[in-house]
Amino acid sequence: MQEDDDLTLRVLRVGAKPYGEDPGAFRLLMETTRGNIEAIFHAVEGGSGAAIFVGGAMGGIDGPADRLYSRLPDMLREHDLSSLRIEYRMPNNLEECVLDVLAGCSFLKGIGASEAIAVGHSFGGAVVVRAGELHPMIRGVVSMSPQLFGTQTVENLDVPLLLVHGMSDTVLSHEASEDIYRRAKEPKRMVLYAEAGHSLVQAKDEITELLLDWIPAIIQGRPPSPTAGQAKLLNPQDAEPPDSAV
Repeated sequence: MQEDDDLTLRVLRVGAKPYGEDPGAFRLLMETTRGNIEAIFHAVEGGSGAAIFVGGAMGGIDGPADRLYSRLPDMLREHDLSSLRIEYRMPNNLEECVLDVLAGCSFLKGIGASEAIAVGHSFGGAVVVRAGELHPMIRGVVSMSPQLFGTQTVENLDVPLLLVHGMSDTVLSHEASEDIYRRAKEPKRMVLYAEAGHSLVQAKDEITELLLDWIPAIIQGRPPSPTAGQAKLLNPQDAEPPDSAV
């Protein structure tokens, strides 16, 4: 992504109003030089870390695996981590969606956060890989059921990468994650679930456990558990995870 006038975005102002019954949740409207970005922000007062969540080609803020993005914020709050669920301005436009994630980083930095984990599913799995290459605030990337397009430069990603895919995915083959894994730098980890399809709902409990371990660990600079989320773990050759996995 080139740094030119065609691919820059500035956040001009942010409006917020309460969201649901959670006193710490807000619906945001980020006015930018490229249009408005809507998002849901789950705030943790005094916390300096956050998770950013984005959906697939059609957008959405609830996520895969039985509304994973809706369920995780309360759990991450116990680790003093805020959550930002972003709705794309222009779904299925890779460069514009990457800019939305970078705008989310700018918002978080503006309210005092210093590090974030970017989490994306399907098309969004490529979006967060690209965003992780570009913004120093992003300290780790979780790419679930990712597409290959948009990950061509994953070797430039200098932060930990977690790939999650279902081996029964008929929309985007798990071979995409395997290809990304081969090209990515260390530290990296790939977790494949034998029975899970593209939505990953069949492994929702395992993935919840996996992310609740991996995200706080990376933010806190400690090794994630090598066994979290492994109840249905299966690697391509029925082998153990790579020794270098984090």
